[in-house]
Amino acid sequence: MFSPFHIVALAAAAVMAGAGCDGRATAPDGPRTPESLDPNAPGPAAACLDSAGNPLPIAPDSLRVDLGKPTFSNPTRVTNPLFPIGTLFRAVFYGKVDGAPLRLETTLLPETRAIAVDGQPIETLVSQFVAWVDGRINEVAIDHYAQDDDGAVWYFGEDVRDYESGVVVSTEGTWLAGRDGPAAMIMPAHPKDGDVWRTENICGLVFEEVTALNTDTTVQTAHGPVDGTLVVQELHQDATLEPKTFAPGYGEWTSGGGDNLEAVVLALQADALPGLPPRELEILHAGAAEIFDAAQAEDWEAAAAAAQEMSDAWDAVKAGGVPALVEERLQGALDAMTAAIAVEDAEQARSMALLATLSVLDLELRYRTAAATDLDLLEVWARQLVLDAEAGDQGSVIGDAASLQWIRDRVARELSPSDLVALDAKLEGVRAAVSARDLVAARAAAVSFGATVSSTRVPTGRTPTLP
Repeated sequence: MFSPFHIVALAAAAVMAGAGCDGRATAPDGPRTPESLDPNAPGPAAACLDSAGNPLPIAPDSLRVDLGKPTFSNPTRVTNPLFPIGTLFRAVFYGKVDGAPLRLETTLLPETRAIAVDGQPIETLVSQFVAWVDGRINEVAIDHYAQDDDGAVWYFGEDVRDYESGVVVSTEGTWLAGRDGPAAMIMPAHPKDGDVWRTENICGLVFEEVTALNTDTTVQTAHGPVDGTLVVQELHQDATLEPKTFAPGYGEWTSGGGDNLEAVVLALQADALPGLPPRELEILHAGAAEIFDAAQAEDWEAAAAAAQEMSDAWDAVKAGGVPALVEERLQGALDAMTAAIAVEDAEQARSMALLATLSVLDLELRYRTAAATDLDLLEVWARQLVLDAEAGDQGSVIGDAASLQWIRDRVARELSPSDLVALDAKLEGVRAAVSARDLVAARAAAVSFGATVSSTRVPTGRTPTLP
């Protein structure tokens, strides 16, 4: 399972052979071991050792709550409030990795996957995780979860891709229950202080052991305080300890701290609000797009006028209450954008307009579906590709194409067949140009792709297509 500590420790592995322009590649099969749901089943390594070969300070079995063999009658119906993956349609995290800005998006995908364990196929929910560090794609993981008949949620594996300069360089951390070792309990049904469970349990491949420290704290969310929050300490395979909190309705709420932090800022369904986005958010959204175009045309008068309108709208939005991390990041982007307009720095003004748009979309998410937001995110990343192509930044262009592909995968099931065909045709044009390392063609293809996205629509209902 992802944490900021994982990103910090990425191995500088060789570029994966055969990766396309989007940097995606098939994960290796990995070691084979006997299939089992038993958390005591042997994995690739019998002993839990740290990187120096010393035994990890694991808890005694008497404290563990994950040692029974679970049964799964209705595994995709998840009701556990501390890990509500079945209704966590989208969660957005902000944070830092070694002080660099971090953005995470998790998305419940519409499909399920049957994973065979003990010869029994268990249907699992599928969630996509994407991390960007300092504005560049850094990691993607496809995670698999199921709830047992007692209400505990189990982790059945993840398919990991770590990126550098837009290309997959490692699949470290990839594992699958029944192939590499046992499934692992991600959240007990009713955790109590002092309880211990392993959220990954294949010593030598993936390992995390969690100890519950406090099961009755309160966190402040976008819509007010939430009680019943769980505070834990997580032991990693490298013997480091990491604090985490889990909040009812959200799941993982914070992880790490200081310069290595991830924290939820908004989530669907927990933070959903009725009605349409307020007019002030629409002004912020439209104004950022206008500045992106005006700065390119060096129409600084129009850019300055749009920036002032955005500033006035932002004051009104802040007065209504904004999550602190969103306010900090959006304010910083707006300030930098305004300063760039004042000195007529087109590249910086356009870059900051895109950064501001991401935070505006996060605030609009409360009134929209994840799929509708994804279409706007596709436009943002198409514009980012345009900007990076103009700057001659080949690695970033490759990464932008990867971001486009992963977001496309999230929204595909919500599009009409004709819209999906049209979108995929334009995206293939982007991929082809990026693969050919033709930045001029890539820029043109991204502009064409963005125009197609802007004319594409998804259903406006609040509940997306479910597995």
